[in-house]
Amino acid sequence: MKISLALLFAGVLATLASVASSAERKPNVLVLLADDLGWGELTCQGFTRDIPTPHIDSIAKNGIRFTNGYVSGPYCSPTRAGFMTGRYQQRFGHEFNPGPAEAAVKNFGLSLQETTIADRLKTVGYATGWFGKSHLGYEPQFHPLKRGFDEFFGFLGGAHSYLDAASDKSNPIQRGTTPVNSLDYTTDAFGREAIAFIERHRDRPWFCYLPFNAVHAPLQSTEKYLSRFASIKDTKRRTFAAMLSAMDDNIGAVLAKLRELQLEEDTLIFFFSDNGGPTPSITSSNGPLRGFKSQTWEGGIRVPFMVQWKGHLPAGREDARPVIQLDILPTALAAAGVAAKPEWKLDGVNLLPFLRGENPAAPHAALYWRFGDQIAIRLGDWKLVKAVGGGANAGGPTSKSNTTGAQLYNLKTDRGEANNLADKEPERFRQLAAAWDKWNSELIDPTWTPNRAGGGAKGGKKKNAAND
Repeated sequence: MKISLALLFAGVLATLASVASSAERKPNVLVLLADDLGWGELTCQGFTRDIPTPHIDSIAKNGIRFTNGYVSGPYCSPTRAGFMTGRYQQRFGHEFNPGPAEAAVKNFGLSLQETTIADRLKTVGYATGWFGKSHLGYEPQFHPLKRGFDEFFGFLGGAHSYLDAASDKSNPIQRGTTPVNSLDYTTDAFGREAIAFIERHRDRPWFCYLPFNAVHAPLQSTEKYLSRFASIKDTKRRTFAAMLSAMDDNIGAVLAKLRELQLEEDTLIFFFSDNGGPTPSITSSNGPLRGFKSQTWEGGIRVPFMVQWKGHLPAGREDARPVIQLDILPTALAAAGVAAKPEWKLDGVNLLPFLRGENPAAPHAALYWRFGDQIAIRLGDWKLVKAVGGGANAGGPTSKSNTTGAQLYNLKTDRGEANNLADKEPERFRQLAAAWDKWNSELIDPTWTPNRAGGGAKGGKKKNAAND
């Protein structure tokens, strides 16, 4: 009898220890990043219906979809630098893309003075893995394995063939730092690598960063995915559909692995795109929004953006408050029990109190953009903007950024930015212009500028649009 009671008591203690251990476990963090996916794509966005995206849509169904989700740059590399640091990338000179590896200036890369989200999570015991595109530096000191990540499988440039691992000798697909000679399809490969990472680290907290190169050019897919869209006659749109469907499948496979391992309630998931869609080149739609990738119109900076954390955040909710990818770092840290320090000078905010209903206010008083001589500020429902076709050139640093010639829109009533109210609302114009000028005064000049034909500023060579 004594032995039975002892065994029973031991069993109770083991159960209590297991419950306590589960309760104390820091949540995993999964960041899913699409490349060049416009605001109007995804069936959950409600504008296009020709490409089913059930797995990405499930994140919105099981979490929160932001209808005013933004990124801090209308281009690939700047947005990624902002995400990695939780800071406006213009604060440390990362305002532009560099061009292809063979043309980029040597100092192109995420500033070594900045601390990444992976650096911060590693300090509290997280395993860290990166599977996909980088676009944050070609030189060894900028490699993901030097920026807080334990594992890397992907490429360092802005674009890559989906089918040929060895197509770009200056920008190879790598496992760690070793070039990979062959692969089937990058979207499938990146998904598999992420799943394997999650499987390996199932018993400890992990941070998995999965930045697909889909749906960025070149438009390439496999018959497995192309065959799903035989009804789409336009070849470009059909291939784009196949690429988006492949990404959705692989996100679905990652989510299925979380369910299999019973990690759904232990995993904070973010999904967003790095900028708006470059519609003319790949058909990626921005829905009713004006403009495209590389522009500070809404079509360049407002993106699909959602978050899921089952059992911890509401499900099936839409949130119209403006948020930005800079918020992911402080939100993930807060979930992991790490309080952001003032000396980190983060621009992002912890979204958890806002998403749990503890704070009904807007997370940000204002959001800001500077991209060469294109600018923008959103303050409440109002937006001051100078963009291509509206007083600015296409991302070029032809003059000092300023608000002269900017236009004013009320996004609540005019999300397509069709009715310029600058003349009718002069006081509102001055208010937003003054706020933008104050923010701009805190920034430094770009560390490098866009490469252009015939040379290029600060040592760049001819620009290659395929690497934007």
